[in-house]
Amino acid sequence: MIRAAIEMLNVFPQSLLQLLMRVAIMPVFWRSGWGKAENMEQAIGLFRDEYQLPILPPGLAAYLGTAVELAAPALILAGLATRLATLPLIVLTLTIQFMVYPVSYPDHLLWFAILVFILTRGPGPISIDALLASRVEPSTAAVHGRPR
Repeated sequence: MIRAAIEMLNVFPQSLLQLLMRVAIMPVFWRSGWGKAENMEQAIGLFRDEYQLPILPPGLAAYLGTAVELAAPALILAGLATRLATLPLIVLTLTIQFMVYPVSYPDHLLWFAILVFILTRGPGPISIDALLASRVEPSTAAVHGRPR
């Protein structure tokens, strides 16, 4: 009975899991970016008073962070330049974890795990990346998470 259950789980399509991961991570960053975009003065204040990143000035950090939190999740959701789009979000997640909110590690670990899954497994066949790869050169489709 256990073996049969495991076999049923083994046939769960990875393509669906890849899509679910992309859909799951998108709102995490999008909501944060949208909130900053709605009130940039408040966002700059957050970076100045609460986040206090030592590397970038608060204004630049607020605009850069907002751009990343809006652009990268949209690309990931669409499955366009997906692997590349995970990289700034991974850096952002690690920055938040180690420089801003270290006690929130359960959330950050979950975000990190999803992003690393997408980075290493690709967006899957239900993505613009896979569609473009199959049209440009069918042999590269596997690189973008689509089986040959």
